[in-house]
Amino acid sequence: MQFGRTYEEFEVGAVYKHWPGKTVTEYDDHLFCLLTMNHHPLHMDTNYAEKTTDFGKNVVVGNYIYSLLLGMSVPDVSGKAIANLEIESLKHVAPTFHGDTIYGETTVLDKTPSRSKNDRGIVHVETKGYKQDGTLVCVFRRKVMVPTETYIKERGGEQPGRPELKQQEK
Repeated sequence: MQFGRTYEEFEVGAVYKHWPGKTVTEYDDHLFCLLTMNHHPLHMDTNYAEKTTDFGKNVVVGNYIYSLLLGMSVPDVSGKAIANLEIESLKHVAPTFHGDTIYGETTVLDKTPSRSKNDRGIVHVETKGYKQDGTLVCVFRRKVMVPTETYIKERGGEQPGRPELKQQEK
C-alpha cells in the first residue's frame, strides 16, 4: 500500500479519490465537539436544533468534516510530507448531518521545487468532500512540502526507523 508520494510522483492535474468513506455518527460529532471545546447547541443539543434552527436537527461541526477529509487524504497526498505549510482556503459549502457518509478527492493544482533545498518540493492541492448523494460539503486548498526520492533514500528508505522482526528461537 502506498503511503504518500515523493515530489516526483505528483503530476499536476492528477485526482486522487480517497477510499474508504466515513459515515459520521452522533458520537463522532459530539466527541470532536467536546475535545475541541465547541459547545454550540447546533451541534450538541437536539432539542435546540429541532426547535430553533433552519435544519431542524443537529449539524455536524464543520471542522470535524475538514479534519476527516484531511486525514482521508494522508495516504494519497501527505503520508511522506515534511510539513504542511499552509491552508490557503477552507469553505464549508453545505451541512453534514449524523448518518451522512463523507467521501473525498484531491486534485494536484501545482508543484514547485524548493528554492532553498533541492531534496524537496511544494505541492499545491485542493481537496473536496462530498456526501453519499454527491453533495459537495467542504473544499480546502493547501500547500505541502514533500520529499524527493533522494531525500527518502538518504534517510533510510520508505520506512526509516522501522525495526526488523527478530527470529524466534525454537
